[in-house]
This record gives sequence, C-alpha cells and structure tokens, in this order.
Amino acid sequence: MPATPLSPHPSTWCPTPPPPPPPLRPPAAATRVGCSSSFLWQPRRRPPVLAVVRAKGKGEASFTDRILDYIEGGPKLRRWYGAPDLLPKDGGAEDEDDESSVGVRIDTEEPRDAVLVTNGDSEIGQMVILALILKRARIKALVKDKRSTEEAFGTYVECMVGDMEDKSFTKKALRGVRSVICPADDGFFSDLIDLKGVQHIVLLSQRNSGGLQAIMNSKLKKLAERDEEVVLTSGIPSTIIRTGSLQSTPGGERGFDFTEGVAAKGRISKEDAATISVEALDSVPQKTLIFEVANGDKKVADWKAWFTEQIKRNEEM
Repeated sequence: MPATPLSPHPSTWCPTPPPPPPPLRPPAAATRVGCSSSFLWQPRRRPPVLAVVRAKGKGEASFTDRILDYIEGGPKLRRWYGAPDLLPKDGGAEDEDDESSVGVRIDTEEPRDAVLVTNGDSEIGQMVILALILKRARIKALVKDKRSTEEAFGTYVECMVGDMEDKSFTKKALRGVRSVICPADDGFFSDLIDLKGVQHIVLLSQRNSGGLQAIMNSKLKKLAERDEEVVLTSGIPSTIIRTGSLQSTPGGERGFDFTEGVAAKGRISKEDAATISVEALDSVPQKTLIFEVANGDKKVADWKAWFTEQIKRNEEM
C-alpha cells in the first residue's frame, strides 16, 4: 500500500520507535578471561615468539633454554613469583631517589647481599645477569640504556645509570653490594673509586688474550692491565679470571683447559666465561686467586669443589 504522508502537525504524528540494537557479542578475535559470572573481553594477543635455542637432547636443556624458560614468561611469570610489574619505561624522575630519601638510605645500614655487574648491557654482561637470575641473586647492574635493560629483565635487576667518578652515584651504586663482577675490560677499576664494604671482586680479564682480537683491542688490553693492577692493590679478596679469546658460541658443550699460558692461544665461549665468573662468587679466597682458562677437554662437575681446591693450592704457595 502507498506510504502514509507525514502530517504537517508534529503534535498529531507519533513515529514508531526503532527496534532495539542487537546484543553486543564479543568479536571472533577476542578471548574471555575471568571467573564466576563476570568476565572481560580482551583482544587476542599475538602468541609469544618462542626462541628454540640449542637444546642438547630430549630432557636436557641448554643454558639458554633454561634462561628462556625462566625469563620469557614475561609479566605472567613475574606475578607467579610474586614480583611487581615492570618499572615505568620512561626512566624518569620517579625512578630516582630524592635528596631526602637518599640521605636517609645512606645513613641506614642495609644488608650487603647484592651482586653488582658492571657493563651490564654488554653481551657477556647480560649472560652474567642471566646466570645470576638462575641463582636467585639480588642483582644491581651498571648500564648505559636503562629502559632496554629493564624491558629485558624486569624487576629481577636494579639498573643503575651514572658516572662512577661521581662520589654520590658511586655510593648509591655500591649500597648493599657484597660482590662485584666485572665481565668486560671497560676500565671500571681504572679510576680510583671507594669500594668500602665490598667483600669479593670477580674480574674477567682479557689481559693475556691472544690472536686477532688482542691486536684489534690493544686499548682494551691496557684497560685490562690497569683493572688488574687496581684490584690487586685494593686489599679486597679477588678472583681474576684470565680468559682466552671470547667467542659467541654455545656454552656448556665443551670442557675447559686451565693450563698456564692457555689464555694467549685458546678460545672460550662467552656463556662459559659468564658461568665461571658467577660460580666464583661462592668461593671467596683469602688472597687474590688468579688463573687462566679456555675451552678444552676437562669437565667440571662441581665448581664449588674446584674453586675450593684452587684456593687451597694458592694459599699453600
């Protein structure tokens, strides 16, 4: 039938209300989370990228595999372990202590149970941090890029950015630190700094490293010599590990060679070097322990026992 014309008088015309909209339904790409009768819709997230790295065999995980299991769970894994969420990414003023709080914390003695890792955003520095996380150590790290390090490790690591020549920053960085691991020849000890309270220094030194790497990094070799000199004269119990040429190869696949002079001609995986430096923390020598190491054929099943034997021999000399 023809449409009824609209009345010119609005008061005499009452339009039919439109039908109610259909009920909202979650989009196909959404997932439902929650419990009981309430739920939230969240857009589907991209599945995490799983890095399959060098598994040695069924039931046997490599160093890097165990790290991925521990770290790459992201925020969910941090909640499982009771850790808070990531710190703000801007690395702004809210991350820094104000003047009054700094003064209070400096005056208050706190337990010295932390390990400070210098050059923490270098490749080998990150390997040291990962090995320390597996040991559930309290970690502080000197880094250049605070944001990227926090994104990589979350609240497992307290990142420090600053100049060690600044006495106030040095005091802040070393607050609560029991041991220092210097995994790279970055000249950390080249400038006189106050290491009061530090009970153990572990230095990975490339002083005796040979080959093309030593020729290209002659400046770094001088820094290594200076670092060793400062550590030796500091009076702090120290472990100096003179490694062969550091290689970006899988760790845990070969044994070791500790013979004198091996650092000048041998090579060692960075992962293995990082592992040794962390294992050295459990054995504090009465005086400085110095040894050379490269990859070889000798397997070490118990690092604590190995270090105990080396310290005993060193003290008998």
